[in-house]
Amino acid sequence: MTIMPERKPLDACLSDEKLQIVSVRPKPTPAELDQQQGWRAQLELGFSARFGKTLLKHRRQYGPLAVQRPLYPEGGICHTYLLHPPGGVVGGDKLSIEVSCGPGASALVTTPGATKFYRSAGAFACQKQSLTVKKGAMLEWLPQENIYFPEARVRMDTEIHVEAGGRFIGWELHCFGRPALKEGFSTGSVVGSTCLRIEDNLILAEQLNVHGDDPHQYSAGMRGNAMLATMMITDSDVFLLNMVQGLLNHYQNYLTKNRIVSGVTEVADINDKHRVLVIRVMGNGTEPIMTLFREVWTSVREYWHGTSPNLPRIWAT
Repeated sequence: MTIMPERKPLDACLSDEKLQIVSVRPKPTPAELDQQQGWRAQLELGFSARFGKTLLKHRRQYGPLAVQRPLYPEGGICHTYLLHPPGGVVGGDKLSIEVSCGPGASALVTTPGATKFYRSAGAFACQKQSLTVKKGAMLEWLPQENIYFPEARVRMDTEIHVEAGGRFIGWELHCFGRPALKEGFSTGSVVGSTCLRIEDNLILAEQLNVHGDDPHQYSAGMRGNAMLATMMITDSDVFLLNMVQGLLNHYQNYLTKNRIVSGVTEVADINDKHRVLVIRVMGNGTEPIMTLFREVWTSVREYWHGTSPNLPRIWAT
């Protein structure tokens, strides 16, 4: 068990507005969420297209959330590394991340390593992410995994808004405990939601409700796996669906060898105008899942742009 040293709270803080909790069990009350004051951090990033190159034109940060200097390993696409609080996230921390890609902009956002959520004395650590993709823009949201230590209490909410003509590809990887060390997630709670809208039409709405003290959820819901991962791609079409399904079939032996359970679903709005491709994966190791997701991402980028992407250098460290 890892216990983080006590940290002094910042004097200033973000809005104390009450959070709307939509999870089923258990419902953390506002009092629980605000029980312990921790880090308050906010990061706003705005990308704009200019003369064939995407620039980070707007950056506003407060508290221990930051980005490194943008990189351009593949022409005009802006690579940005998002830095979470040093030492990880603990109960009482409240993080807010807003990313906006303006018309025609192309940005890739990733993290240098896993984001670690440590044990809590009772308060929830809250992270809210808002991602906006304007017409003609492309946002690749490719963070490395979230690791939830035993006794962690976390609220994670992601809102994705894509305008017609925009493109989004992104993933979320959740690791409960540290399976490499034979450490499970026997206590703690991770709750939250992921919502994806195209032209303000809600297409995908998913809930995250994982509770370490529920043996039935672990054995039946997660089939004994420690990791859940989801990849989302907009706008989907028949070719893209067949391509991704073909990739999963091609890597079936690899997935079976690494005990990875995977599936792909196409979700459409009520008018069948916009479609989102959703790939869901369960397993017990980060690297096999990341390998699969990187292969899918590479193929999608080739389909969109006709060239293979350059992997972020930070992934190799």
